[in-house]
Amino acid sequence: MPAVTPVIAGLGFRQQTSCQALRQALNAALAAAAAGQVGVALTLRALATADDKCQHPSLAQLAAELALPLHAVPLAQLAAQPAHASARVPARYGARSLAEAAALAAAGPGAVLACKRHVSTDGSATAAIALSFSLSQMP
Repeated sequence: MPAVTPVIAGLGFRQQTSCQALRQALNAALAAAAAGQVGVALTLRALATADDKCQHPSLAQLAAELALPLHAVPLAQLAAQPAHASARVPARYGARSLAEAAALAAAGPGAVLACKRHVSTDGSATAAIALSFSLSQMP
């Protein structure tokens, strides 16, 4: 039986994004993360984004459909994460991938990216997956 590793999905998106675009980016990121983890089963435990985006209707719909909690990450925590640079991300998010930063921040100490951000076909949403070693310590 493979080891089970909890993961957190970080999501970044534009105001006009749809639940479908968020799901598409999430599914692509999950597939890439799983492909890179031989012999490990990934268990999605939560979604995360910037605290000023967590009330977006499409994100709330996705969290409800997946029955997952949504973590609102404070802007200061986002800026402190070692996410990849992104010219499309506003300075208030640290000018780095919001999806990657949110995933890392919400996954806790020692978290690492299982994959870089993936972008929805319409370009309105991104998702990244972080391995959470602090959650794997929990019962």
